[in-house]
Amino acid sequence: MLLAVIIAATLNVIVPLYFKDFFDVLTSGRSEGSIAGELFYIILIIGGLEIAQWLAWRASGFSGVYFQTRVMADLSQRCFDYLHKHSFGFFNDNFVGSLVKKVKWFTKAFEGIADRVTWDLLPLVVNITIIIVVLTQRSLWLSLGIIVWLVLFLVVNYFFIRYKIKYDIEKAEAESATTAFLADTITNHNNVKLFNGYKREVRGFSKVVKKLTGLRQLTWRLDEYFEAAQTFLMVILEVGILFLAVNLWRDGILTVGDFVLIQSYLLTIFSRIWNFGRVIRHIYSDLADAEEMSEILLTPYEITDTKNAKKLKVEQGKIEFKDVGFYYHKTRPILKNFNLTIRPQERLALIGPSGAGKSTIIKLILRNYDVAEGKILIDGQNISKVTQESLWQNISMVPQEPMLFHRTLMENIRYGRPGATNQEVMEAAEIAHCHEFIENFPDGYQTYVGERGVKLSGGERQRVAIARAVLRNSPILLLDEATSSLDSESELLIQDALDKLMKDKTVIVIAHRLSTIRKSDRIVVVDEGGIIEEGTHEELSKKQDGIYRKLWKLQAGGFIQ
Repeated sequence: MLLAVIIAATLNVIVPLYFKDFFDVLTSGRSEGSIAGELFYIILIIGGLEIAQWLAWRASGFSGVYFQTRVMADLSQRCFDYLHKHSFGFFNDNFVGSLVKKVKWFTKAFEGIADRVTWDLLPLVVNITIIIVVLTQRSLWLSLGIIVWLVLFLVVNYFFIRYKIKYDIEKAEAESATTAFLADTITNHNNVKLFNGYKREVRGFSKVVKKLTGLRQLTWRLDEYFEAAQTFLMVILEVGILFLAVNLWRDGILTVGDFVLIQSYLLTIFSRIWNFGRVIRHIYSDLADAEEMSEILLTPYEITDTKNAKKLKVEQGKIEFKDVGFYYHKTRPILKNFNLTIRPQERLALIGPSGAGKSTIIKLILRNYDVAEGKILIDGQNISKVTQESLWQNISMVPQEPMLFHRTLMENIRYGRPGATNQEVMEAAEIAHCHEFIENFPDGYQTYVGERGVKLSGGERQRVAIARAVLRNSPILLLDEATSSLDSESELLIQDALDKLMKDKTVIVIAHRLSTIRKSDRIVVVDEGGIIEEGTHEELSKKQDGIYRKLWKLQAGGFIQ
């Protein structure tokens, strides 16, 4: 591609040499008959060179199609692969819409830079270099005049671009903020309506758009100032070179053909350099657009596999927390010297007030975050020393708010085990009691559930998530308020499904509705970073002044009283 561009650009400045010869012959004063053949010969050469130039440009164009599309696909894949390897905390700190925009603009930035370097800057460099060499042969003063002008032009460009780039970066950040705000409000459209937030959101969006508009106006206005200065410099070059050429012609150094050559070269320089400032500014603008994604690609992963990490092997399912300390912020410890042993195939329930650390315990087992102190063992293996993929392979998770893909129900359930057959998927759906409502859909298991599963009710999404866990059938099961979105009738059905799912597994259940954990082998009450009570339901409900006893009395009899 680059070779073809160089050939085409070279031919572009060779052709005017033959136009010079053409007009020199035409004004030589010889008879028409004696110069006609020579003129036709020059025309044939010009035609051949033009065709060769056309072929070179086509070759570079088709090569560019192959090259750029492949690289853009590679960059998109690279961004996708790297992005998904970032930690859970990373995604909690970044808007979805903003991340999508960064990936799209990163590949788009490459397209813009590749286009401008290939089709604008490279031909410009080739053209200017050959023009200076050719004009030096005619007169050193001509080439020196163009060199001085180019240096002045580039210096002006350099300082202008250095001044403007900070505003281009601010504009890119403002565009990201606008996209993020838009995505956030669309995602929360229900809240906007139900909490009468329309006017507030309109004002908020107007504020970010106003900032973006101001930066756009500033950067575009600066472009106009520069174009005015650039045009003025071109007028100076054209008038100055022609003035110099007339003096050289008067001294017998240049011919009429040289005037044609000079004018052709000036037109070539102007056509190439007219957009030079804009090309450079667009390159910097593209770099500014790509910078945000570049920062993500250059940000090390927060959670990584250790060197030579081994695969986790779970034969019993014993989980141990040993002197674990963890905090989201240095001033807010969640767990302090936390010790807990969960026996193989034990059903353990975690309860406690909000913010006590129940969900954090599950997140640490999943390595959503790494512990600050101590260690977590599964069957004697430190989870920080095994591969994350093997850790997640051995754990099934049913979250409080299951998120589904905008794909079919069949695909969403099969996500738990990609190699499962349709029959195995339907069997898992029957166990989770979601086969009944799926059969009522016109498209059955091929029904699309909408973004995040919005076409399903909360209870239906919960059952699909449970079906996915049933199909996965991992030795460790984590349930975070798995029945919170269900009505009483559905809860009975799901409790039956969970009893089957929990068989022969190590289970950790988080629940605020204590009726769902009565059958647990052990109940652990967590508060202020540690365990304050533990035992069976019968033991804890008889403990005088116990927190569990108070909570049980409140839930079992508080409403009746």
